[in-house]
Amino acid sequence: MNEDDFWQLIDACTPSVPDLDADPDADALAAALVERLSAGPAATVVGFAERLAWALYRLDRREYGQDLSGDAFLYTRAAVVAAGRAAYEAALGDPRLFAPYARGLVWAESLLYVPDEAYRRITGEEWGRHTRYSYESYANTAGWAGAGAPAADPDSG
Repeated sequence: MNEDDFWQLIDACTPSVPDLDADPDADALAAALVERLSAGPAATVVGFAERLAWALYRLDRREYGQDLSGDAFLYTRAAVVAAGRAAYEAALGDPRLFAPYARGLVWAESLLYVPDEAYRRITGEEWGRHTRYSYESYANTAGWAGAGAPAADPDSG
């Protein structure tokens, strides 16, 4: 799954009625993603998991999470992804746009379990959660060292 496919899937599964609090409806998004991914091959689920991990990894930087606990930082990064590509790219380019998610404790923990559930539905087995990049908080050592700009997509040509 390439980056465009990932964001198109997020967009296609996003609830059409926005939450009145500007909080992405992560549970509805996660449920729709599971349904959509469960209809395809396990390879698509793994591709989605890789893209999700990459998106979360790119936001795992000091300027975003220095004042948040590990779980709060992870769930807040997931909320930025759940908000869609435009919100994600804007926050990635300007940490001030990440701050409202953190201050408002806007979380999207359920997004993290989408690959697990979809994989289980397709295969009947548990998925090992092996992705190229870890989405766990503080895993991006370069981002926490203050390396500056976010990394480029490793799969882009």
